Amino acid sequence: MSLVEPTEPVEVDKLGRVHFIGMGGAGMSGIARVLLQRGVEVSGSDARDSALLRELEELGATVHVGHAAEHVGDADTVVVSSAIRDTNPELVEARARNLRILPRAAALGALLLGRYGVAVAGTHGKTTTTSMITVVLQHLGAMPGYVIGGQLVTTGLGADAGADDIIVVEADESDGSFLMLSPRVAVITNVEADHLDNYGDLEEIHDKFAAFIGRVSETVVVGVDDPGARRVAEVARQRGLKVLTYGEADTADYRVRDITVDGFTTMFTIDPPTGDPVHCTLPLPGRHNTLNAAAAVAVADTIGYDPEVAVEGLAEFAGAARRFEFKGEANGVSVYDSYAHHPTEIAADLDAARAALDSQAAKGGKAGRIVVLFQPHLYSRTRIFAEEFAAALTKADEVVVLGIYAAREDPEPGVTAELITERIGHDRVYYRPDRDAAVECVVSVAQPGDIVLTMGAGDVTELGPRIVEALG
Repeated sequence: MSLVEPTEPVEVDKLGRVHFIGMGGAGMSGIARVLLQRGVEVSGSDARDSALLRELEELGATVHVGHAAEHVGDADTVVVSSAIRDTNPELVEARARNLRILPRAAALGALLLGRYGVAVAGTHGKTTTTSMITVVLQHLGAMPGYVIGGQLVTTGLGADAGADDIIVVEADESDGSFLMLSPRVAVITNVEADHLDNYGDLEEIHDKFAAFIGRVSETVVVGVDDPGARRVAEVARQRGLKVLTYGEADTADYRVRDITVDGFTTMFTIDPPTGDPVHCTLPLPGRHNTLNAAAAVAVADTIGYDPEVAVEGLAEFAGAARRFEFKGEANGVSVYDSYAHHPTEIAADLDAARAALDSQAAKGGKAGRIVVLFQPHLYSRTRIFAEEFAAALTKADEVVVLGIYAAREDPEPGVTAELITERIGHDRVYYRPDRDAAVECVVSVAQPGDIVLTMGAGDVTELGPRIVEALG
């Protein structure tokens, strides 16, 4: 994958008939859903069938499994996933016919035009924070549109057109595509080194975030605990934007304090810039999720809602799919699934799991362990972050590692998941590139009271239910 060349969005009513190449992905299918809800004729294709494709078909889309030039049909606009290669026959056909071709983010940008757009960007926490903002606004009586890189557990949907002026979207920095969004409000959760297959270094990533800030019209909400996000805040101030900060730092406008953990529930207090402190109960583990929640409260306050009422919505937040999502319990072992695929994300989830287990043990419960089934995502990320992955995974008691999920990349000579396993700081680590063998290994080491976490951005998510079944 490479950085996407920015393309300015086109108003929805000028798109004509829209064809999506790679329509089955979370981001693409969400945009297609919203366009269908807004009365646009939509067709699309994907390499394999999926539930998301069938849902779009039920909404009126023309769906194709497999790629062929004739699938483009009489489209006026073609939207292309970043995973699609130049040799794709539908993309070749669209270019030959000189059709309007938009990257996914330009189509997403079209949905923001003329609306109160809130875009959530950052290296980590985008999906959860976007989901929290959406749920909080819904609790407050708003009917926002939303496009999330995952699914809300409460609705089972990752996107909806909404029924009022507000739309909340996840802004993807991985390929630079967030430079096609022009939100009124932006959230910057954090800025760290990642996607170094596209970016030369962290400085280049900062430059892209600075460019993104140049497209924001009013307010930037920033996670002040993160050094990279603080740099972005300075850029926003220099450009005359309103800057609101959140975090545990004393200087935060929305300060998080007094965090306590009770199993998988987290209680904490937020001090807003005006008014009384608000007390939050979040049915999710993890200090990082208290920060995501504070960002959601800050956005609601910015739009004009009372923080004290906004936090009530957080108490109802059931989470987003693949974000520490409960998959089941069997034989006293609880199984969760996490999209964490960067060392920082892995460490945050494992710290959350440890805090939950410790709180249960403090009340006289069994002192359970953490068993991780990790699938590295991308050869380049594995090569670059092998040491950091190993350090994060050392926080678990038992670690089973699958082979690398290649996604969009070709194999690299000498790069395997063993770059990680050989660096993990204890001997309770097992390299099992075969999926069946990996499931068997997890089941053999898990004990009653343990937490099993499947982790990674690839198809490891499919193994959680298999583990539950095997344990039972």
